[in-house]
Amino acid sequence: MDQIGYPAIATQPLEGPSPFEIADAAPLDPDKFRDPKVTAKGEPRATVRLDRLETLWFNTGTLCNLACKSCYIESSPTNDALVYLTLAEVDAYLDEIERDGLGTREIGFTGGEPFMNRDMVPMLESCLARGFEVLVLTNAMRPMRRFEDALLDLNARYGKRMTFRVSLDHHSQAAHEAERGADTWDKGISGLKWLSDNGFSIAVAGRHLAHEDDAMARTGYAALFAGTDIRIDPSDPMRLVLFPEMDATLDVPEITTACWGILDVDPGTVMCSSSRMVVKHKGADKPMVTACTLLPYGDDFQMGETLDEASRDVSLNHPHCARFCVLGGASCTA
Repeated sequence: MDQIGYPAIATQPLEGPSPFEIADAAPLDPDKFRDPKVTAKGEPRATVRLDRLETLWFNTGTLCNLACKSCYIESSPTNDALVYLTLAEVDAYLDEIERDGLGTREIGFTGGEPFMNRDMVPMLESCLARGFEVLVLTNAMRPMRRFEDALLDLNARYGKRMTFRVSLDHHSQAAHEAERGADTWDKGISGLKWLSDNGFSIAVAGRHLAHEDDAMARTGYAALFAGTDIRIDPSDPMRLVLFPEMDATLDVPEITTACWGILDVDPGTVMCSSSRMVVKHKGADKPMVTACTLLPYGDDFQMGETLDEASRDVSLNHPHCARFCVLGGASCTA
């Protein structure tokens, strides 16, 4: 056992490259993902239609208390490429949902670390009071813990509709801290246990090492949850979400219109068929709606200032579209 009584599967941070990396992966072919309409081989690129706006995400800003090694959005204590959204800006999009009868079920908050944003609790209150289900992605560390009293109050009133998904990169301290930095394990576990002990609806977002399969990873997390008395069923894919790796520098097949049939994948199951994300770029007067949570930058994925403008088709012109969504079958939603 470690110094706070949790099972220490591995105690020393790892040095060198990310332990999640696949060592023999080839670099991305520079001719790929250049044209939104055709692939490097000249085949028609797949697109995805927005069938329904099931989930609207808000990126509350890229500032974070951590600077994780492989953060896809490059969040850190100094990166404000995406600035804080305000309560008024969030409410404007919630008003649009209601005005246009979009039928959105879920609101998601991501960052950065959402609780770095001082408007986070009022934004949660507004979404919950309007009847939405809410999913918050957090590292459960000090920024969240500043708002314990307010969160307990929200949980007492709306708990069944509010879920906190805590990032725990691995079931071992060593691999987790190799990604997130020294002294992050105990603090993250402490925050997750506080949520569990106080009856919040919780989930964990994790990964498995290159040599681990899904079953091995879930077994490791099961031991961690049992040893810390954290109330999460590791066999439930909604409560322990294991994401595929996202490295845009590594090679991956491009997705063509023929791939839907070849892979037996329904485009209606891909994340951008049912969700969009709101961001505010530094220096911008207004927020912008992007195609999905994974692609907050890049002109190809900026869809417009309103949800109506953002309802057009999305061209799968990025490695994340292939690796994470189509081939990985993953989604950020609950």
